[in-house]
Amino acid sequence: MPGGPRIRAWWHGRRWGDDRGDASVQMAIVFPFILLTTIAVIQASMWYYAREIALTAAREGLTAARAYQASPADGTARAQDVLARSAGDSLRGYGVLASSDGQRVRVRVSGTALSMIPGLSGLKITQSASGPVERWTTEARGFTNSEAFEAGIRRSVTAPCRPGPYACQGSRPLRELATVQTAGG
Repeated sequence: MPGGPRIRAWWHGRRWGDDRGDASVQMAIVFPFILLTTIAVIQASMWYYAREIALTAAREGLTAARAYQASPADGTARAQDVLARSAGDSLRGYGVLASSDGQRVRVRVSGTALSMIPGLSGLKITQSASGPVERWTTEARGFTNSEAFEAGIRRSVTAPCRPGPYACQGSRPLRELATVQTAGG
């Protein structure tokens, strides 16, 4: 074999001691994973932001729809207004649905989060908020003030929703805000 001792010396010696080009190979192996992780974190952040926009619109719509003598259409209009101001490109193709059974109101906002990944249309988002309707009652449950009991009229308004990720998912007991007495009583 021509150049045998030189090639054997290079093969066994200098080749393994020289690390030129190793950084390029390492980067070529590691960089795609770093890039995918970065895109995944950004995509998750965009999904979370769009989810928060939808939840905010649902809560605002609920607040408007559950007010005294309000209708579900008031909640829909309010949620649409919030989405028009804050959704931008983050939440696309959004829709609002508000419904009521007379006792409770539910506002549901759905849409699609913006996608950074080519070919992926985006992640579907649906957020809802529900709560009891504010209403006048004439009951005097557990009320001990004899004057207010004789008047027989008092205003009960439902308690506001709890803050947090599961807000407005459960009902809370009614609380008395004001006592209305008649002029003669």
